[in-house]
Amino acid sequence: MKLLVLLTPCLMAIVLVAMAPALAQNRIYRCGNEYTNQVKGRKDCKLVEGGNITVIGGAAPVQRAANRPASAPRVDTPEQRARDADAKAILEQELRRAEARQAELLKDYNNGEPDKIGGEARNYQKYLDRVEEMKAAIARNQSDIDGIKRELTRFNR
Repeated sequence: MKLLVLLTPCLMAIVLVAMAPALAQNRIYRCGNEYTNQVKGRKDCKLVEGGNITVIGGAAPVQRAANRPASAPRVDTPEQRARDADAKAILEQELRRAEARQAELLKDYNNGEPDKIGGEARNYQKYLDRVEEMKAAIARNQSDIDGIKRELTRFNR
């Protein structure tokens, strides 16, 4: 027991001596956009005070050939044209469907004054909530139409 009491302070002293370099911080300088602990004769360096600095390096840019995943198989030109034509036909069909839906929504909306249904004559807030839902549906559908048109312009290049 006496041996343990005598060894404990000695062990703590050894641990503190071993950790001293880790606890001591070198002076850090900012030279432009670079942080360093060695000035190396530069005159644009300023001493940084007030705390630790963490510098995270940027990632290297990823380069892919023609935005095509490495695992994608190559397709011959006639087959790709057929796929593009099918995709374009589907998009045109979706555009017609979305435009028809937009016309129906606008007709029901009636320039912001749709017909009252159910208990909306007695509960005006219910009517206002439905009008707001209709406006949101019209905006979402218009956004869908715009997106489909953007996709179609990619095929017309």
